[in-house]
Amino acid sequence: MAKEKIVLACSGGLDTSIIIAWLKEHYDCEVIAVCCNTGQKEDFDAIEKKAYATGADKAYILDIQEEFITDFIYPTLKADAIYENDYLLGTSMARPLQAKKIVEIAEKEGAFTIAHGCTGKGNDQVRFESTIHALNPAIKIIAPWRIWDLQSREQCIEYAHAHNIPISQTVEKIYSRDENIWHISHEGGNLENPWNEHKADIHVLSKTPEDAPDVPTYVEIDFEKGIPVAVDGKQLPPVELLKTLNKLGSENGIGTIDIIENRLVGMKSRGVYETPGGTILFAAHKDLEKLILDRDTLQYRNIVSQKFAQLVYDGLWFTPLRKAISAFVDETQEFVTGTVKMKLYKGTAWPVASKSPYSLYNEEFATFSEDEVYDQSDAEGFINLFSLPLKIRAIQKQNLEGVPEAQKALPKKIFKGGSFVE
Repeated sequence: MAKEKIVLACSGGLDTSIIIAWLKEHYDCEVIAVCCNTGQKEDFDAIEKKAYATGADKAYILDIQEEFITDFIYPTLKADAIYENDYLLGTSMARPLQAKKIVEIAEKEGAFTIAHGCTGKGNDQVRFESTIHALNPAIKIIAPWRIWDLQSREQCIEYAHAHNIPISQTVEKIYSRDENIWHISHEGGNLENPWNEHKADIHVLSKTPEDAPDVPTYVEIDFEKGIPVAVDGKQLPPVELLKTLNKLGSENGIGTIDIIENRLVGMKSRGVYETPGGTILFAAHKDLEKLILDRDTLQYRNIVSQKFAQLVYDGLWFTPLRKAISAFVDETQEFVTGTVKMKLYKGTAWPVASKSPYSLYNEEFATFSEDEVYDQSDAEGFINLFSLPLKIRAIQKQNLEGVPEAQKALPKKIFKGGSFVE
C-alpha cells in the first residue's frame, strides 16, 4: 500500500525543520513540505534544499506576495482594522492565505493530512485549523506541539542537534519571529518579562527612532477607492509599492510597537512588531477618509472596524460575517480617492496635507468669514431642537425638586417678536 501523505506547512525555521524528521520518525508517511513566500527575507532555494535534506519527499515554494497584498492586506487596510488599537495584524492576515494554499496542495497531491508547527499556546494554530476546516473539512490535522514530548524551544534546539538538523537559533538568541512583506514580529526571550525593555538589537527591519535621520522625509501616497496605487506620483504595482514604503519607513524608524495583547486562547502575550510601510499606509488612509466620509458613515465604519480586526485576529477570514463586513467597507470606499502627504520623522508618521476630488471639506462653508450658504442665525433653532430633551429633563427636575432660590428672584421672560419680554 502507498504511504500516507502528510502536507507540512514549512517555514524552514526551528520548529518546522525538526517536524519533518519527527513526522518521519513517528508516522509511516511521505512528507510534502510547502513554504509560502509572503515576502519574508529568506533564501527559498536553501529552504527547499533543507526540506529535502531533513527528510521531505517533495517540496513546494509558493510566491503569494501579491495575492497576500491585494486579497488580504488591502481589505484590512480599507476597513482600518487594528486589533486592540495597536496591532496591524501582520501575522493574522497571512495565516488564512497560507492555509488556503496548503489545502490546495493537499488536494492536488491527494493528501488528507496537514501538519503545522504552531504551538499549543498560540493563536496561529486556531488560524490555520479554522481555515482548513472551512475549506476542506475532510482533512485531518497533526499539531506536533500539542502531542510530542518537546516542551520548549531549548528542547527543540537539543533535538535538532541530536538529529544533525542545521538551525540558526541558539539558546542565547531564541526570539520567535514571523516575517512577511507587511511586518516582522518578535516574541519570546527577554520579552517574556514585561518589565524588560526590549533591546535595540531586536530590530530587523527598522532603525530605532534615535538612529533615524535628523531631518524629516515627506512622501505623497495616491489612493483609488481606498487602495494605494502610487507613491510620489509614480504608479506602482502592489509588491513594489509596499516595498517602497517599507524602505522609507524603515529608514525613519517608523512602525515599531511593543505591546501586551490578549491572545484568542485566553492568555496575554508580549510582542514587538515592526510594520514600517503598513504604519504609513494606515495613517494616510485614515486621514483621507476624514476628508471624504460623512460623520455617520465614518462612525459606523469605526464600529465594524473593531469587529473586522477581531475576526482577522481570530482566524475567521473565511466566514460570512467577514465577507459581509468587507462588502459594507467596499461601499464606503467608493469615493476614497485622493492624495495624502505624510511626514516621517524619528519614529512618527503623520499626515500633513490631503486632497481629493470627492472631499466634503469646503473652504467656503468652513470659513469664519461671511458666506452665502450658511446663515449663522439658523443655528438658534437647531440648538433649541437639539437640546430640547435636556430642557424637558431640567423642567421635570424643577417640578419634582422645586425651583432653585436663585432663579425665583429672576423676572419671568418669554421670547416673543425676536426678543425676550417680561
